[in-house]
Amino acid sequence: MDGNTHRSVGAPAGALTGNRNSRTKRGCAALAVLFLSGIVTGTGCSSTPNDREVNAFIHDWEANVSAAEYRVQPPDSIEISSPQSPEVDGEIQTIRQDGKISLRLLGDVQVAGLTPAEIALKLESLLATYYEAPQVNVRLADGMSKKYYVFGQVEQPGAFPYSGRDTLITALAKARLRFIAAEDKITVIRPSQHEDKRSVVCVNAKRMIEDGKMDQNLLLQEGDIIYVPPTPLGKLGLAIAELTFPLGQASQSVMVSGGGMGAGRVVSSAAP
Repeated sequence: MDGNTHRSVGAPAGALTGNRNSRTKRGCAALAVLFLSGIVTGTGCSSTPNDREVNAFIHDWEANVSAAEYRVQPPDSIEISSPQSPEVDGEIQTIRQDGKISLRLLGDVQVAGLTPAEIALKLESLLATYYEAPQVNVRLADGMSKKYYVFGQVEQPGAFPYSGRDTLITALAKARLRFIAAEDKITVIRPSQHEDKRSVVCVNAKRMIEDGKMDQNLLLQEGDIIYVPPTPLGKLGLAIAELTFPLGQASQSVMVSGGGMGAGRVVSSAAP
């Protein structure tokens, strides 16, 4: 041989190929299990909830719930209208952590825990010292203290401000369903620290969207959780993406390092 000897210290191509084949077989087996389980179980949610499940969410008194019954808390904001009282007319106030707002002429006013209508009556009573029969209107400008949550196959998952009159259909419209969303198997969870008061119902939102059947358009409450599962094919696609992502990352790393799967690093050493 000549003066220099070339020696490869990279992993043997056969060993790497064997490892790759082993990973591929394991991935295919996992996909098969996921696919079969998806066919058998679907999304684990019945699209035809029974009356007891629905009644846990729908009550007679809920039909008349409106934003006027929302009880404000920090850091909600309210807007005050009172044409007869220029000191407070047009004021937008954020409720402080002590539950108060500050108004010209009136100073600090405790409002936390009151509805907008109750705040209006309280301000009318306080303003009556300065004006004859003042009229005040209060509306919720920004409800930040209470939330409901949307997760799963939506474009904008996360927490949403609760206004007091949010329904399932308005929540889904805000979160925007993805194309792989199982619209007929939406799960609504009403959490509670007490097991007997916790409620879960599966709703066919597809009927509401396509046919306008609003009998299951639940009125949400503070803290409700909406979960939008994927369709069976969508679930399979997500599983494939999750399994292939590490392989894609590994392949990209190999390409960046400048070699194929069987390439080794070449080291030059002088002959003894």
